[in-house]
Amino acid sequence: MADVQPFPFASLDELKARWPDFPVGAEKYAETLLEDGSQFILDVCPSAANASEATRRRVLCAVVKRRMDAEQSDLAGLASASTTTGPFAESVTPANPDGDFFLKKSERRSLGEGQQKAFGVKIADTGCVDHRPWCSLAFGATYCSCGADLTLEGPLWEA
Repeated sequence: MADVQPFPFASLDELKARWPDFPVGAEKYAETLLEDGSQFILDVCPSAANASEATRRRVLCAVVKRRMDAEQSDLAGLASASTTTGPFAESVTPANPDGDFFLKKSERRSLGEGQQKAFGVKIADTGCVDHRPWCSLAFGATYCSCGADLTLEGPLWEA
């Protein structure tokens, strides 16, 4: 894989600028997560190497913030929560219980994954192909026996 610069994609100051409630005393841990998160993004979304620096920075900061939020708060990133008063029931389902790194669909798309690209396939010969004089086509057949139709450049067999 190509060497992507800068690595990690964001600095600690850039993470703090995007997260006003950054936890006090978590600077060293956040720097480690910024490196791990950058590598995670490249591993699961190789097209991120071609994305702009600003996009990689934004996505990395969001990934690291989600990870740190999930570890610090029981209420951060809940998939569902319900409370019943009598006879006292409470149910909480975390969206990311292990605090793993993950990319949202919109983040993957902004990093270039899953984008459609146009392409074309040559389905017919548009020029003249030189067949061998003894090719089956020279004797009235409807198929090429020298392989020139396959390569579209010249005979493949019967040299």
